[in-house]
Amino acid sequence: MALDADIRDALTRGLQPEHLEVHNESAQHAGHMGDDGSGESHWRVVIGAPSLDGQSRLAKHRAVHDALGRGIIGRLHALAIEFR
Repeated sequence: MALDADIRDALTRGLQPEHLEVHNESAQHAGHMGDDGSGESHWRVVIGAPSLDGQSRLAKHRAVHDALGRGIIGRLHALAIEFR
């Protein structure tokens, strides 16, 4: 399964978001440190989930990382997270 689908599935299962966008930004970082040539190294997630409401920014980031799990996090070089 492609990494974008893995990210989407994990966040949907873990956080039941009302809004979810998963953007592969790897092409913008081609040739930079952390680019492993896979085309799946740099990601941006835009998420809105009731389960994140009222949490601090740090707690929200931790919740996203927990939902993704080590298996997915280990496949990323960079993950930008925006909350809605």
